[in-house]
Amino acid sequence: MGHRAGAVEGLDVSSTWTDAFRDKRVLITGHTGFKGSWLAIWLHRLGARVTGYALPPPTRPSLFEVARVRELLERHVEADVRDAACLEHELGQARPRFVLHLAAQPLVPEGYRNPRDTFETNVMGTVNVLEAVRRVGPRPCTVVVVTSDKCYEVAPSGCDPAPPGLRESDRLGGSEPYSASKAAAEIVAAAYRRSYFDPQHLHEHQVALVTVRAGNVIGGGDWSPTRIVPDVVRAAAAGRPVELRMPHAVRPWQHVLDPLAGYLTLAARLVDEWPDDPRSAHSGAWNFGPPTESCVTVGALVEQLHRALGRGATADSPDPSIRETATLTLCSDKARSLLGWRPRWPLDETIRRTADWYCRYYDQPGADMRQACMDDIAAYEAAEPRP
Repeated sequence: MGHRAGAVEGLDVSSTWTDAFRDKRVLITGHTGFKGSWLAIWLHRLGARVTGYALPPPTRPSLFEVARVRELLERHVEADVRDAACLEHELGQARPRFVLHLAAQPLVPEGYRNPRDTFETNVMGTVNVLEAVRRVGPRPCTVVVVTSDKCYEVAPSGCDPAPPGLRESDRLGGSEPYSASKAAAEIVAAAYRRSYFDPQHLHEHQVALVTVRAGNVIGGGDWSPTRIVPDVVRAAAAGRPVELRMPHAVRPWQHVLDPLAGYLTLAARLVDEWPDDPRSAHSGAWNFGPPTESCVTVGALVEQLHRALGRGATADSPDPSIRETATLTLCSDKARSLLGWRPRWPLDETIRRTADWYCRYYDQPGADMRQACMDDIAAYEAAEPRP
């Protein structure tokens, strides 16, 4: 399948993004991960001067390596967000205008296996980032803390389903360590916002702090264990069936570029009239989830992905030790009304482009996978926002 070429000017908010990020210092924590690598590539395209702070890539292969993301960075720091002194030093060195905090332990099963590490990374890592901004961070500074759609208090599998369209004001919680750690990270950010970075006193402290929650992101370059798309790709490449833990679970699927576009739009909006307007309406938490028609079962997603890949089979493999929410959807009315943010690709396009990316990697040895990412970004920028 061919990818459309496109220029930054094709994006209707591109002028705001370009003005916001061109020649600006940006610190990304977790830039060696799947989502962080896509973000680093996109910010480089927008002319930002990016510093990355993260552990080494968590998988082999990894998007960070195959897309040669390190070459795009002004600085690359391999370190742990749990190391408060190191993080504070590096933030002081980078002096970023924007901090996008993505570093996390991102997997539900890993949270069950290693709850202490999960809480230390996701909760204390967030504390360390915000404390570094408070103590040595430059002013002004816009901070976007990435949490998860699983930060809400909802019923686990086998119980009543989650209410449709969870909103930012709904109760936080978590029935397992990963979800609870993300809810706790939200509480930490809210406490720092109230105690140190009150948007009503922005002129004094000059730090805008928000949290963002996305759905289940998919796209090329994810090789994480126990995630459905990498599991499908690995199984198809090996010629074996993919094992499905919860084939009937409903999830809000979206291409990774959709929430990243939301994060960038929000960050740009927060500085659009800085510091003349405290923009208190733009503080707090934000959902960037897909429309209802993109919320389908795991089994339905896998079936479509197999068709797009041209191969693959499934085998149910329930794991009773892992308890997850049966149904999970997000309401993104706040982002739609206040930011004008809209998802751009329907689910079939998201799946098709994801499959194309992996086919390009596996079927064309030596293919330029950074260019594959750039092609997707250009096509996304040129796409019309969905209703």
